[in-house]
Amino acid sequence: MINEESVFYSRVLTETTLTFHIIYATLGVGVPLMIMIAQWVGIKKNDEHYILLARRWTRGFVITVAVGVVTGTAIGLQLSLLWPNFMELAGHIIALPLFMETFAFFFEAIFLGIYLYTWDRFENQKKHLLLLVPVAIGGSFSAVFITIVNSFMNSPQGFDLVDGKLTNVNPLLAMFNPAMPTKVTHVVVTAYMTAAFVLASIAAFRMLTGSKHVYHKKALFFTMKLGLIFSIATAVIGDFSGKFLAEYQPEKLAAAEWHFETHGEAPLIMWGMLDENNDIKYAIHIPFALSILAHWLPGAVVTGLDQFPEDEIPPLYIHYLFDTMVTIGMGLVVLSLIYWIGVKRGWAFIHSKFFLVLSVLSGPLSMLAIEAGWWLAEVGRQPWILRGIMRTSEAATTNNQVDLMLMLFCGLYIILGIGTIVVMSRMFKRNPVEQELKDREMEKGGVQK
Repeated sequence: MINEESVFYSRVLTETTLTFHIIYATLGVGVPLMIMIAQWVGIKKNDEHYILLARRWTRGFVITVAVGVVTGTAIGLQLSLLWPNFMELAGHIIALPLFMETFAFFFEAIFLGIYLYTWDRFENQKKHLLLLVPVAIGGSFSAVFITIVNSFMNSPQGFDLVDGKLTNVNPLLAMFNPAMPTKVTHVVVTAYMTAAFVLASIAAFRMLTGSKHVYHKKALFFTMKLGLIFSIATAVIGDFSGKFLAEYQPEKLAAAEWHFETHGEAPLIMWGMLDENNDIKYAIHIPFALSILAHWLPGAVVTGLDQFPEDEIPPLYIHYLFDTMVTIGMGLVVLSLIYWIGVKRGWAFIHSKFFLVLSVLSGPLSMLAIEAGWWLAEVGRQPWILRGIMRTSEAATTNNQVDLMLMLFCGLYIILGIGTIVVMSRMFKRNPVEQELKDREMEKGGVQK
């Protein structure tokens, strides 16, 4: 028997947990790669600033890892408590990638601990750099395996459905489902992109608040350059994601684009509003773009919402989530491209207060794009928790105490969020860049003597 109140609060609590966890999970995937590249550049150029970048980023990264463990554990707990029917149906299938995700995290954590402990114990920095390779691999594969679970929920395969039960399960076939390639690559690359822009926003903020130190200038250039590379890669992968949706989840693409009727030469609709008759107003129509996004060809027929039962159509507000994600993504490509060209050509504009403000905003905006993308993925699958097999309402608990759980977990997330900000602020205020560089110069001078 379905308890609508429990379904509602279960969805709210799960979405709240994912929204909070995604912040730490994204940084957990992207920051290790930034640290590794920064230390490699520092060794290659014999530049102490890049070495210090890697060291300081690692300190902050450890805090995000610690909080990410708590929020990740909360997700695992809530899968069993809030969605028991789903776990009963598909738990034995998703158990393998969930276990592999845990293994990848421990793999990352072990080498991160060794990397931190041995920072000043290696005479050869190149050998110390090698410890970051498993850290970066572990962080990325944590995202790979957990995204495989989500991919399976969007395009389930690798089993037979007999009397409402999943039998003859092939775990590998279930893992390597049609959604897996585009979804995994999109999640991993956007994590790299977001980490780069978050770190860039920190450097830009320090410059905006008056610091003239070359350390922050190098940090901004380094992260903006990586942000440009990964934002372009994100746009390319996003195009393939659109083509996947057109073939395997056409109702999600149609809802995201307010494509109500099946026809060719379909325009891409950006922003706008719907009136009570579902007429689109104030939108930007890009001719043929949806047909190209879906099937490569400007005249291709794109399946509309008229081909689906009303109770299987996702909420139409996902259009705004799609637009938010795309608009921010393209904006970040333009911002980082202007910065890169400006550095090469010596434009004074990129050092102006206005451009630094935009650079500071790039971090929060990239994280907002990540959040919008995940909301789009989850809400766009509705009304299904396991597409075509189990509805979300059928999967939820019937317990009447979910609202209390929601309040308790929200309290926990507030404490963790405030704690993260306070700890990081105090950590870096007590160890300013200028003092650290001076201390390291004194250490080197003592060693040389």
